[in-house]
Amino acid sequence: MTDSLISSAYSQALEVIASVEPRIAEATRQELTDQRGSLKLIASENYASPAVLLTMGTWFSDKYAEGTVGHRFYAGCQNVDTVEALAAEHARELFGAPYAYVQPHSGIDANLVAFWSILANRVETPYLQKLQAKNVNELTEADWETLRHEFGNQRLLGMSLDAGGHLTHGFRPNISGKMFHQQQYGTDPETGLLDYDVVAAKAREFKPLVLVAGYSAYPRRVNFAKMREIADEVGAVLMVDMAHFAGLVAGKVFTGDEDPVPHAHITTTTTHKSLRGPRGGMVLAQEEFAADVDRGCPMVLGGPLSHVMAAKAVAFAEARQPSFQTYAQKVADNAKSLAEGFLTRGANLVTGGTDNHIVLVDVSGFGLTGRQAESALLDAGVVTNRNSVPADPNGAWYTSGVRLGTPALTTRGFGHDEFDTVAELIVDVLSNTQAGTTKAGDPSEASYVLGDGVADRVTSRSAEMLDKHPLYPGLVLS
Repeated sequence: MTDSLISSAYSQALEVIASVEPRIAEATRQELTDQRGSLKLIASENYASPAVLLTMGTWFSDKYAEGTVGHRFYAGCQNVDTVEALAAEHARELFGAPYAYVQPHSGIDANLVAFWSILANRVETPYLQKLQAKNVNELTEADWETLRHEFGNQRLLGMSLDAGGHLTHGFRPNISGKMFHQQQYGTDPETGLLDYDVVAAKAREFKPLVLVAGYSAYPRRVNFAKMREIADEVGAVLMVDMAHFAGLVAGKVFTGDEDPVPHAHITTTTTHKSLRGPRGGMVLAQEEFAADVDRGCPMVLGGPLSHVMAAKAVAFAEARQPSFQTYAQKVADNAKSLAEGFLTRGANLVTGGTDNHIVLVDVSGFGLTGRQAESALLDAGVVTNRNSVPADPNGAWYTSGVRLGTPALTTRGFGHDEFDTVAELIVDVLSNTQAGTTKAGDPSEASYVLGDGVADRVTSRSAEMLDKHPLYPGLVLS
């Protein structure tokens, strides 16, 4: 696709939008300007290709298509069938999975589909068989009440939020923490690393139906073969949420015991983040769970977003190219460079480094909360997000950490030297930021004072790097 063709497509699209609501067109233009001018280090963000982005803006958005390929509840879905089948085919080939379900709208939706599929497979079906009902319609209200009780008393064991897990891994305020009787496993208090013997001991004691592995802020790799051994020992279903590192799996950076797909009963993911596709979710499953997952709509989901499924197909096709493997390896290499840059400048990193795409900085050594650090960095054009660290004294809102990820800037072409400079700039900001106080003079977890000239200095140096690695080079909006 030529630069002129891309520029023409977006310029004309914005012109059409502006004819109806010019403020939306202007906000869209400004968003591109902002993204081009900032150091995007949010680990869950990336930049999708123009082909992926353009695929979402089509008349597939107008279709209702509840059901599955060849079995829709609406007429006229033959083209949606083609789109969904292609997306699933690319996903199966990309990840080596027996089955792929590409309808989930988000990672949380994908996890809900997985949870309910496990409950249906391991609770509902056996219980109905135990009742020996010839027809589901023959069950009495007492039977259904017993089944609801069985559903509501299943156990889930997931990684704790402050150790690097996700809200949907059994965090009490999330629906996953309300669906299940849940407990959590953490990391070693000294090293911050997973201790598989401790996880196994907890699983033996708790005996969960579901063992959830995967993370959103754990800067190390996981041995999924060991996690499957633990699950098998206690009769649990191993569910892996690889939303953050799916790109490293697709790009063959994680292989063998570190590739979750061959080891997990069910694997969920988002399709953006390190996979560099549209915002959405997906479920990969072994054949045993395929039929249950295939009921995601209407079990959990409403109508699938056909235009997004089309964009997923395009993104998966891109990820099957050899260039994506090169990209994925650079993501991991750049994370090491970023971590080394922090360590040489005296910053404290959770687990002492990284071997995936995440670097988690404990900013308490700078006398700051995560919220103060996040805000000060944003003032200097560095986009991050605050994040809990293990045993975080500041809780999940103010936090003591800042999470950084390398996928987005790697997409722009940043390499070792640039990421070392990024670490230098972040340390410059944090070292020159002071925690603020309330009007009463008490310490404030939110307010801060950034030193004079720091934002301009950092922004200027960032601009030099960003100019060398433009976002969507050749895209010029008229």
